[in-house]
Amino acid sequence: MSLPTSEPTSTNNVFAAWQQLRLETPHIRAREAALQLHVSEAELVASRLGTDVIRLRPEWKVLLSELGNLGRIMALTRNEYCVHERKGPYRELAVSGNSRMGLVVSPDIDLRLFLSGWAFAFAVDEVTSRGLLRSLQIFDAQGVAIHKVYLTEHSNIKAWTALKTRFKSDDQDSHLELVPLKEQPLPCADEAVDTEALRSGWAELRDTHHFHALLQRLGIARTQALRLAGTQWAEPLSSSALPRVMEAAAAQQLPIMVFVGNRHCIQIHTGAITTLKWVDTWFNVLDSDFNLHIQTSGIHTLWRVRKPSVDGVITSLEAYDNNGELIMQLFGARKPGQPELTQWTALAESAQ
Repeated sequence: MSLPTSEPTSTNNVFAAWQQLRLETPHIRAREAALQLHVSEAELVASRLGTDVIRLRPEWKVLLSELGNLGRIMALTRNEYCVHERKGPYRELAVSGNSRMGLVVSPDIDLRLFLSGWAFAFAVDEVTSRGLLRSLQIFDAQGVAIHKVYLTEHSNIKAWTALKTRFKSDDQDSHLELVPLKEQPLPCADEAVDTEALRSGWAELRDTHHFHALLQRLGIARTQALRLAGTQWAEPLSSSALPRVMEAAAAQQLPIMVFVGNRHCIQIHTGAITTLKWVDTWFNVLDSDFNLHIQTSGIHTLWRVRKPSVDGVITSLEAYDNNGELIMQLFGARKPGQPELTQWTALAESAQ
């Protein structure tokens, strides 16, 4: 998501305009409200500084390490067309020496954090129709939401109060210095792609994490690679196959891995799913510890993807929007050193 191009609402009037919009549309989400008001979501949140929002110092390593004290929380990561919500304790954090990368790896909260793109943090205590919602909200330099952490009824409120006190920034100005997103280099034309190098490089993969490096080396986009790799490695599917596969996985109680992310955060759920529900064009998982909301109308292409590894071929379903941005990935549950579940392989290979 880029910065809005329409004439923005002035900073002083954002809060009043948002309150009026909420009166007219009580259940409007902050993301949609920001779009209607032609501001970023971060600016919308910042307009409430001094009311029910506190700006925090962006000391990511220390701040994230304090989240374990909150106890059971709900971690939320989303992109334009998919929202991933997972409950549990925020624990087992590791941050790289240069503080550019972070990991949270536990059975409950599982995250890949690209911290170099994180810019703003806010503590929010908002009165809603559902009661008081307490959350930590993190945004990038364009004002786009990266990651949010919501307290639950089982969270430690004293730890939340202490966190706000410790990390409160001296700067409580509602004006944010946003930075336009850098223009991304265009991938080369299909006819200029060295398909032989792509296919041989793909065949030589030994870890799925090396796939991104292969694309960078060849200067090609993900969907472009899927189109050109050949059906041995990638096959297009009907977008309707994604919910059908998830329904089949639920019926079989087959443990899966659901990856959802944006430019600066990836959130993962591992386990079986149970309660599935359609609401209009939204396909939802509504389990006690895991919720997923997929706007299926946003799926432009769906691919069955096979990547070789030292543990054998790893099969995934990958959904993309009309800009070639990854919406979500679906794998069979596995750990490094283990082959793919044969039950998942059969299910993924049966998708059409």
